[in-house]
Amino acid sequence: MISLLLDLFWTFLIIGIFNFGGGGAMISLIQSQVVTAKGWISEEVFANIIAVSQTTPGPIGINCATYVGYQVMSDRGFSDIAAISGSVASTTAIVLPSFLIFFALIKFYSKFHTSPVFRGVMDALTPAVAGMIGAAALILTFHISIEDFIPRMELVRSNFADWRSWALFGAAFAATMWTRISPIWVILISGVIGILIF
Repeated sequence: MISLLLDLFWTFLIIGIFNFGGGGAMISLIQSQVVTAKGWISEEVFANIIAVSQTTPGPIGINCATYVGYQVMSDRGFSDIAAISGSVASTTAIVLPSFLIFFALIKFYSKFHTSPVFRGVMDALTPAVAGMIGAAALILTFHISIEDFIPRMELVRSNFADWRSWALFGAAFAATMWTRISPIWVILISGVIGILIF
Protein backbone atom coordinates (compact mmCIF):
# COMPACT_ATOMS: atom_id res chain seq x y z
CA MET A 1 0.00 0.00 0.00
CA ILE A 2 2.78 2.45 0.90
CA SER A 3 4.55 1.86 -2.41
CA LEU A 4 1.35 2.58 -4.34
CA LEU A 5 0.74 5.75 -2.31
CA LEU A 6 4.28 6.89 -3.04
CA ASP A 7 3.81 6.07 -6.72
CA LEU A 8 0.58 8.11 -6.78
CA PHE A 9 2.31 11.00 -5.02
CA TRP A 10 5.30 10.97 -7.36
CA THR A 11 3.15 10.66 -10.52
CA PHE A 12 0.92 13.59 -9.59
CA LEU A 13 3.89 15.64 -8.37
CA ILE A 14 5.46 15.33 -11.85
CA ILE A 15 2.12 16.27 -13.45
CA GLY A 16 1.90 19.30 -11.15
CA ILE A 17 5.44 20.39 -12.01
CA PHE A 18 4.91 20.24 -15.77
CA ASN A 19 1.37 21.61 -15.90
CA PHE A 20 0.89 24.98 -17.56
CA GLY A 21 -2.50 26.50 -18.28
CA GLY A 22 -4.75 25.11 -15.57
CA GLY A 23 -6.94 22.07 -15.22
CA GLY A 24 -8.04 21.71 -18.84
CA ALA A 25 -4.44 21.42 -20.00
CA MET A 26 -3.72 19.02 -17.14
CA ILE A 27 -6.23 16.41 -18.33
CA SER A 28 -4.02 15.10 -21.14
CA LEU A 29 -1.06 14.82 -18.74
CA ILE A 30 -3.13 12.88 -16.21
CA GLN A 31 -4.55 10.62 -18.91
CA SER A 32 -1.13 9.84 -20.35
CA GLN A 33 0.14 8.79 -16.92
CA VAL A 34 -2.74 7.01 -15.19
CA VAL A 35 -4.35 5.38 -18.27
CA THR A 36 -1.58 4.91 -20.83
CA ALA A 37 1.70 4.69 -18.88
CA LYS A 38 0.59 3.15 -15.57
CA GLY A 39 -2.61 1.40 -16.67
CA TRP A 40 -4.20 2.17 -13.30
CA ILE A 41 -7.65 2.88 -14.75
CA SER A 42 -9.41 2.36 -18.07
CA GLU A 43 -10.29 5.06 -20.59
CA GLU A 44 -13.98 4.63 -19.75
CA VAL A 45 -13.40 5.14 -16.02
CA PHE A 46 -11.16 8.13 -16.76
CA ALA A 47 -13.87 9.71 -18.92
CA ASN A 48 -16.36 9.26 -16.06
CA ILE A 49 -13.88 10.84 -13.64
CA ILE A 50 -13.51 13.84 -15.97
CA ALA A 51 -17.29 14.20 -16.17
CA VAL A 52 -17.65 14.15 -12.38
CA SER A 53 -14.64 16.45 -11.96
CA GLN A 54 -16.24 19.05 -14.22
CA THR A 55 -19.58 19.00 -12.46
CA THR A 56 -18.23 19.23 -8.91
CA PRO A 57 -16.97 22.51 -7.39
CA GLY A 58 -13.28 23.30 -7.68
CA PRO A 59 -10.57 23.12 -10.35
CA ILE A 60 -11.01 20.16 -12.68
CA GLY A 61 -7.35 19.07 -12.44
CA ILE A 62 -7.41 18.90 -8.65
CA ASN A 63 -10.81 17.18 -8.61
CA CYS A 64 -9.53 14.67 -11.16
CA ALA A 65 -6.43 13.92 -9.06
CA THR A 66 -8.62 13.40 -5.99
CA TYR A 67 -10.96 10.97 -7.76
CA VAL A 68 -8.13 9.10 -9.50
CA GLY A 69 -6.27 8.62 -6.19
CA TYR A 70 -9.40 7.18 -4.59
CA GLN A 71 -10.26 5.00 -7.60
CA VAL A 72 -6.78 3.52 -7.93
CA MET A 73 -6.65 2.49 -4.26
CA SER A 74 -10.25 1.27 -4.24
CA ASP A 75 -9.79 -0.84 -7.41
CA ARG A 76 -6.92 -2.67 -5.73
CA GLY A 77 -9.13 -3.79 -2.85
CA PHE A 78 -7.91 -1.38 -0.18
CA SER A 79 -10.28 -0.07 2.49
CA ASP A 80 -12.14 3.24 2.24
CA ILE A 81 -9.62 4.85 4.60
CA ALA A 82 -6.74 3.71 2.37
CA ALA A 83 -8.62 4.95 -0.71
CA ILE A 84 -9.05 8.35 0.96
CA SER A 85 -5.31 8.38 1.67
CA GLY A 86 -4.82 7.85 -2.09
CA SER A 87 -6.96 10.93 -2.71
CA VAL A 88 -4.95 12.94 -0.19
CA ALA A 89 -1.61 11.84 -1.68
CA SER A 90 -2.68 12.65 -5.26
CA THR A 91 -4.28 15.98 -4.39
CA THR A 92 -1.38 17.14 -2.23
CA ALA A 93 1.15 16.19 -4.90
CA ILE A 94 -0.63 17.97 -7.74
CA VAL A 95 -1.08 21.19 -5.74
CA LEU A 96 2.35 21.32 -4.12
CA PRO A 97 4.43 22.49 -7.13
CA SER A 98 2.02 25.34 -7.97
CA PHE A 99 1.90 26.38 -4.33
CA LEU A 100 5.70 26.53 -4.06
CA ILE A 101 6.20 28.16 -7.46
CA PHE A 102 3.54 30.77 -6.69
CA PHE A 103 5.32 31.89 -3.55
CA ALA A 104 8.68 31.93 -5.35
CA LEU A 105 7.32 33.91 -8.31
CA ILE A 106 5.42 36.45 -6.26
CA LYS A 107 8.75 37.77 -4.99
CA PHE A 108 10.17 38.14 -8.48
CA TYR A 109 7.09 39.08 -10.55
CA SER A 110 7.15 42.79 -9.73
CA LYS A 111 10.81 42.91 -10.75
CA PHE A 112 10.64 40.90 -13.98
CA HIS A 113 7.08 41.26 -15.34
CA THR A 114 8.18 43.96 -17.82
CA SER A 115 11.18 41.92 -19.03
CA PRO A 116 11.04 40.98 -22.74
CA VAL A 117 12.29 37.49 -21.87
CA PHE A 118 9.47 37.00 -19.35
CA ARG A 119 6.87 38.27 -21.86
CA GLY A 120 8.35 36.00 -24.55
CA VAL A 121 8.03 32.92 -22.32
CA MET A 122 4.41 33.80 -21.46
CA ASP A 123 3.54 34.40 -25.13
CA ALA A 124 5.12 31.06 -26.10
CA LEU A 125 3.16 29.16 -23.44
CA THR A 126 -0.24 30.41 -24.69
CA PRO A 127 -0.41 28.26 -27.87
CA ALA A 128 1.10 25.32 -25.98
CA VAL A 129 -1.73 25.48 -23.44
CA ALA A 130 -4.32 25.66 -26.23
CA GLY A 131 -2.72 22.58 -27.80
CA MET A 132 -2.85 20.65 -24.53
CA ILE A 133 -6.53 21.49 -24.03
CA GLY A 134 -7.20 20.36 -27.62
CA ALA A 135 -5.26 17.15 -26.93
CA ALA A 136 -7.44 16.50 -23.88
CA ALA A 137 -10.56 16.80 -26.04
CA LEU A 138 -9.11 14.39 -28.62
CA ILE A 139 -8.07 11.90 -25.93
CA LEU A 140 -11.61 11.75 -24.57
CA THR A 141 -13.09 11.37 -28.07
CA PHE A 142 -10.64 9.11 -29.90
CA HIS A 143 -8.32 6.24 -29.03
CA ILE A 144 -5.13 6.99 -30.95
CA SER A 145 -2.52 4.30 -31.58
CA ILE A 146 0.43 3.85 -33.92
CA GLU A 147 0.94 0.55 -35.73
CA ASP A 148 3.83 0.14 -38.17
CA PHE A 149 4.39 3.91 -38.07
CA ILE A 150 0.80 4.49 -39.19
CA PRO A 151 -1.41 6.46 -36.77
CA ARG A 152 -4.88 5.00 -36.23
CA MET A 153 -7.83 6.82 -34.68
CA GLU A 154 -10.81 4.99 -33.28
CA LEU A 155 -13.82 6.59 -31.62
CA VAL A 156 -14.03 5.88 -27.88
CA ARG A 157 -17.47 4.30 -28.02
CA SER A 158 -17.97 4.32 -24.26
CA ASN A 159 -17.87 8.14 -24.27
CA PHE A 160 -20.23 8.47 -27.25
CA ALA A 161 -22.41 5.43 -26.82
CA ASP A 162 -25.26 6.39 -29.15
CA TRP A 163 -26.96 9.26 -30.99
CA ARG A 164 -28.14 10.78 -27.67
CA SER A 165 -24.51 11.27 -26.63
CA TRP A 166 -23.75 13.07 -29.90
CA ALA A 167 -26.92 15.17 -29.64
CA LEU A 168 -26.07 16.25 -26.08
CA PHE A 169 -22.49 17.03 -27.14
CA GLY A 170 -23.70 19.09 -30.13
CA ALA A 171 -26.27 21.00 -28.07
CA ALA A 172 -23.73 21.81 -25.34
CA PHE A 173 -21.15 22.88 -27.93
CA ALA A 174 -23.66 25.10 -29.76
CA ALA A 175 -24.90 26.66 -26.52
CA THR A 176 -21.35 27.45 -25.44
CA MET A 177 -20.21 28.81 -28.81
CA TRP A 178 -23.20 30.78 -30.07
CA THR A 179 -25.22 31.88 -27.07
CA ARG A 180 -24.54 33.89 -23.95
CA ILE A 181 -25.57 31.07 -21.64
CA SER A 182 -23.09 30.64 -18.80
CA PRO A 183 -20.98 27.45 -19.09
CA ILE A 184 -22.09 26.68 -15.52
CA TRP A 185 -25.69 26.41 -16.72
CA VAL A 186 -24.62 24.31 -19.70
CA ILE A 187 -22.85 21.86 -17.36
CA LEU A 188 -25.76 21.69 -14.91
CA ILE A 189 -28.44 21.30 -17.59
CA SER A 190 -26.34 18.67 -19.44
CA GLY A 191 -25.90 16.75 -16.19
CA VAL A 192 -29.64 16.73 -15.50
CA ILE A 193 -30.42 15.69 -19.10
CA GLY A 194 -27.79 12.95 -18.84
CA ILE A 195 -29.42 11.58 -15.69
CA LEU A 196 -32.83 11.60 -17.36
CA ILE A 197 -31.91 10.04 -20.72
CA PHE A 198 -29.23 7.58 -19.62
